[in-house]
Amino acid sequence: MARAASAQGGKDELFALRLERSAPDLWPMLDLLYGHHPDYEQFRAALLKTLKKAWDSRPDDLCQLDLRRDLNPEWFRKPDMAGYVFYIDRFAKDLSQVFEKIDYLQELGITYVHLMPCLKPRPGDSDGGYSVMDYRKINPDYGSMDDFEALTKALRERGISVCIDLVLNHTAKEHAWAKKAAKGDKKYQDYYLMFDDDTLPKRYEESLVEVFPDNAPGNFTYYPDFGKWVWTTFNEHQWDLNWANPQVFLEIVDIMLFLANRGVDVLRLDAVAFMWKRMGTRCQSEPEVHMILQALRACSRIASASVLHLEEAIVSPAEMLPYLGRGLHDGKEGNLAYHNSLMVQYWSALASRDTTLMTQVLARHFPETLSNATYATYIRCHDDIGWAITDEDAQAAGLSGHHHRAFLSDFYDGTFPGSFARGTLFQVNEATGDKRISGTFASLAGAEAGPEQREFAVQRMLMGHALIASFGGIPLIYMGDEVALTNDYGYVNAPDHAHDSRWIHRPQMDWAATDLADANAMSTRVYLGTRDILARRKEIQGLHAAYGTRICFGPNRAIFAFARLAPTGTILCLFNFSEQWQSLPTQWLDQQGLTRYHDLLSDHPIAVSDGQVSSRGRATWRSRRGYGQSVDHRPYSVFGYEQRSDRCNQAHPVP
Repeated sequence: MARAASAQGGKDELFALRLERSAPDLWPMLDLLYGHHPDYEQFRAALLKTLKKAWDSRPDDLCQLDLRRDLNPEWFRKPDMAGYVFYIDRFAKDLSQVFEKIDYLQELGITYVHLMPCLKPRPGDSDGGYSVMDYRKINPDYGSMDDFEALTKALRERGISVCIDLVLNHTAKEHAWAKKAAKGDKKYQDYYLMFDDDTLPKRYEESLVEVFPDNAPGNFTYYPDFGKWVWTTFNEHQWDLNWANPQVFLEIVDIMLFLANRGVDVLRLDAVAFMWKRMGTRCQSEPEVHMILQALRACSRIASASVLHLEEAIVSPAEMLPYLGRGLHDGKEGNLAYHNSLMVQYWSALASRDTTLMTQVLARHFPETLSNATYATYIRCHDDIGWAITDEDAQAAGLSGHHHRAFLSDFYDGTFPGSFARGTLFQVNEATGDKRISGTFASLAGAEAGPEQREFAVQRMLMGHALIASFGGIPLIYMGDEVALTNDYGYVNAPDHAHDSRWIHRPQMDWAATDLADANAMSTRVYLGTRDILARRKEIQGLHAAYGTRICFGPNRAIFAFARLAPTGTILCLFNFSEQWQSLPTQWLDQQGLTRYHDLLSDHPIAVSDGQVSSRGRATWRSRRGYGQSVDHRPYSVFGYEQRSDRCNQAHPVP
């Protein structure tokens, strides 16, 4: 009994210390958000009780993990972090069969897995699982919460962290809160944004944008059975939460810590940009959103200190950076945020064979370093690709924003003459003319464009994976991209999927493609190349995400260049986006800090001829000195079957 009491006393003391540490990040935000509320003091007391209860019930092994990561806060920024993202049913049918795939993940070099929406969704169309009706249960098609907890433990023992989605902007209309609200319960009606008539909805609509204009136009839905207009940003079945109500904050903290205690390492906070509503605005990225997110992170640091927050905000660069902390929130908000601009600019440069826009956007909007945070870098994800390129950024690169976005849409849906891509349209905004694109990495990179494009597609994919592995952050590989899976056109035959072309790039995993029996197969070459890239990344400590990433303005528009500012020496990363041999003068390379020419990707010396270093579409990491062990590694090239033509130039008229 005495030993148990002593252990509890130590746990209480640790809770008090973590509360003291995070109190300055928590209470000032809540004072600003809810201090005017008549029940504010009761809310504060209830929040403390919730935090303490979650901490008291936290399993001992997770408490130890909290302590280890407190003592090693850089754990998620080290170069051995590499992510893999998958839908459970498409990867392994259910949770029980994911156990059988852990060896595969480890062989590939994965230390972080994102299990795509796995909490219990509404029946039928659930927006790919993002219409959640119960945050405390697993989708019964995948298993139970006990199955999930067993899997997180098994993955943790193998050195793999687990990320799951926590949708913050809305719940399914079948959620217990929503059902009570629909029955007239005033308490739960205040959990959502409901209106007695359409006067205010019409005023809000004047400045709102439509997320899914084709299949879910507007932002409000009228329900005659209970006589209310409900805010439904994304779909009729997804009811927006009222974050101005402190009870919503309290409920979400309780859920967040419940999931953390089941073994979740990373909470992907979904649709966070939309959480706060203000008349006369787009109701995206309002200042209160960042206050809420800082307060949520503080709650995690108090009661589940090892858990990271990944904030999903696919917005412009100027809007994205605050989700990693800026000004008042610097170093106190998200640990991770998607580098959407890097993804968009990769596809833009690949189509135009010109990295001018890519260089300018990434240099102009993104700092060299981040405080206590880093990027989640990716080439594609479960969502569509929207061409988040502003008119101002395009004009600075001598382009028309409208025409360049139109060019990219036409190029990647395969209608632009000479395009190697085979994507499909997702949504078209009739007001702006902007289009969004669906398609797997392999299909967008040319794998379906005929035999002459297969080699080029391999090199484009490997260059993309080398880019996200070296840029800084945690690279995320979407399921199937490591074996070059192509579009799944059968989605149109599934009633719940047919209206949503994003299912074209959510194929079932082809496990036959992973046997590597055919050395010349595209799947084998992409898998082995990707595995080698992640292995080399792990060996190169200079790619630690804490070290700065400086975009370099080079003399060759076909080559994208950035320097990783490691204390052990500059690493210059070069990516040739054209189909032809390109060269850079050694004088320019030396100015970037190089004193020795060594290719870190293949671990071979670089040849210099007549003061030039040449590359045929090669992704290269170069440094003052070599790192890591030698590996069998082919040069990665990006080739095309045609020269960069006047047609590309004509697609980018200057305004």
